[in-house]
Amino acid sequence: GALVLLAAISASAWNLIGGYAGQVSVGHAVYFGAGAYSSLVVYTEFGWPPIAGAPVGILVSCALALVVGTPTFRLRGHYFSMATIAAAELARICAGNWKLVGAAVGLMGPPTPRTLADLSFISPVPYHYLFLAVLIVLLVLTWQMQRSRMGYYLAAIRGGDRAARSLGVPVLRYKLYALLFSASFTSIAGTLYACMVGFIDPDSALGILISVKMVITAALGGAGTLFGPLVGAVILVPLEETTNSLFGGGGTGITFIIYGAIIVLVARFQPGGMAELWRHLTAWRARRAAGARSTSNAA
Repeated sequence: GALVLLAAISASAWNLIGGYAGQVSVGHAVYFGAGAYSSLVVYTEFGWPPIAGAPVGILVSCALALVVGTPTFRLRGHYFSMATIAAAELARICAGNWKLVGAAVGLMGPPTPRTLADLSFISPVPYHYLFLAVLIVLLVLTWQMQRSRMGYYLAAIRGGDRAARSLGVPVLRYKLYALLFSASFTSIAGTLYACMVGFIDPDSALGILISVKMVITAALGGAGTLFGPLVGAVILVPLEETTNSLFGGGGTGITFIIYGAIIVLVARFQPGGMAELWRHLTAWRARRAAGARSTSNAA
């Protein structure tokens, strides 16, 4: 349950820019890693609880979002996606050679809990409720954003930059707003992950698989919908954990195969994800019920 909620937080944060604004970023691991590394750097350098690094991670991720987003938002389609991949890989290489963040060895959190603020629990139950609270806050803010001017502007941007500009939408500004919002909560997800796991390295905090998982989770449930990322997490995380337990050390390779198969199936048969499938089933049932009523009335 804790892993499902953490995946839902990450995917919901990505959904703000990838789903609502239609800007498919495959480099969101850079913001996830900013939160994860900030939490453990403040512990190793100052002895603070890792959660104290959350504000630092948000500031760092927002700065990175401005640096990455300002030039890349001038690109369109797969060119934008490729640019975000390059930015995330550059961050991973830099982290692997930077002593402050542990270089290739990584960083460890408190070996034993000192205070409650360390958020180091033996049971996963406290993490479950902590992650649930963060997810609820994120979903409420997303719901409010949907109903605001920003939500309508992002919908126009998703439909096309030129059309949005013709309607007077400041496209670049609102893309940056969405990216800053998304990067902040992705950073929080990274901080929570570091607090729960207690160890990070360049691959676990900045690996491309993290970004791909966010994209697939949102797309599987329904990108651009409020509960789509949560539905995707409920399906994907148990599937991933099952394959890892069944195939042991070879589970990572199987995970890549599953991710690739999901991308192909969703893109080919159900681009709108489970949310669109549910709408189709609901409409089919309504038509069937209406046909049954008309038949009975004719009889």
